[in-house]
Amino acid sequence: MTIIGHNFIGGSRSAQGTTLLKSIHATTGETLPYEFHHATEQEVNQACEAASQAFKTYRHTSPEQRAVFLENIADELDALGTDFLEIVSQETALPLARLQGERGRTSGQMRLFAKVLRRGDFLGARIDTALPERQPLPRPDLR
Repeated sequence: MTIIGHNFIGGSRSAQGTTLLKSIHATTGETLPYEFHHATEQEVNQACEAASQAFKTYRHTSPEQRAVFLENIADELDALGTDFLEIVSQETALPLARLQGERGRTSGQMRLFAKVLRRGDFLGARIDTALPERQPLPRPDLR
């Protein structure tokens, strides 16, 4: 797995910061071969502006488009190989089995939320059909 160590801002890589953050092995304290550019104040501001602009578009997407978006994220997360899990294990000292479970849980939740979007459960729509024979009073159709 190639780790570049750049920030992603608005879909583009950015590495303006000259300070590099080093990845550390959680149990040995050894420096791992991964470096990450510390974001500058300008990059943070650019990221906030990019997020604001992205929301203006995303807020107008349909539930189906959002469901596909979540499923794509889940697919990409699941596609990360064992190299990814081994690096995470080194940095966190968590066992591989736990990390595999966490990844599966996370991608599973994204797929669950995609199903919720497709079913429309989040809208809270409830339909109580009429019960004209109900006593003591009939119930009207409530939508």
